[in-house]
Amino acid sequence: MEIRPPLPPYTHETAVQKVRLAEDGWNSRDPARIVLAYSPDTNWRNRAEFPQGRAEAQALLERKWARELDYRLIKELWSYTGNRIAVRFVYEWHDDAGNWFRSHGNENWEFDENGLMTHRHASINDRPIKAEDRKFFWPLGRRPDDHPGLTELGL
Repeated sequence: MEIRPPLPPYTHETAVQKVRLAEDGWNSRDPARIVLAYSPDTNWRNRAEFPQGRAEAQALLERKWARELDYRLIKELWSYTGNRIAVRFVYEWHDDAGNWFRSHGNENWEFDENGLMTHRHASINDRPIKAEDRKFFWPLGRRPDDHPGLTELGL
C-alpha cells in the first residue's frame, strides 16, 4: 500500500507541509518521481488536457518540461478542509527561443486516505515577461527556505 504523508484530514500545518512537498516535487522536474504522489487512477484537468491515471499524467509532465525550460515554481496554500487543498501558484520559464513567461494559476486537490492525490484541477494563465523582470533565481531544483513566497513577492 502506498502512503504519502501528511495524511488527511488536514490541519493548517499539514496542509502547508503538503503544499511545500508538492512544490518541491514539481521543481525537481522529474515526471516519474512526481506522479508517485498521485493515485494510480488520478484524474486531472490541466489547461485543455484531461489526463487519466499516472501514465497520462507523466506524459503531460514530460511534454510540459520539454517546452517550459528553466522552470521554477512557488505554490502557496489558499484553503483546505478535510481531504481537500486549494493552492495558488506562480512559475517562471522560457521557451526554446528564449522568451520568458510567468504563469499564474490555481489548483484544487483531493486526496485519498493514504495521502495520494486523486484529483487535480488546474487553471493556468501565461504572461510574457522580460528576462530582467524575473523574480525566481534560485538554482534549478528545490526553492531555498529563505526565498520569499508569493505573498512576500507581491505576486
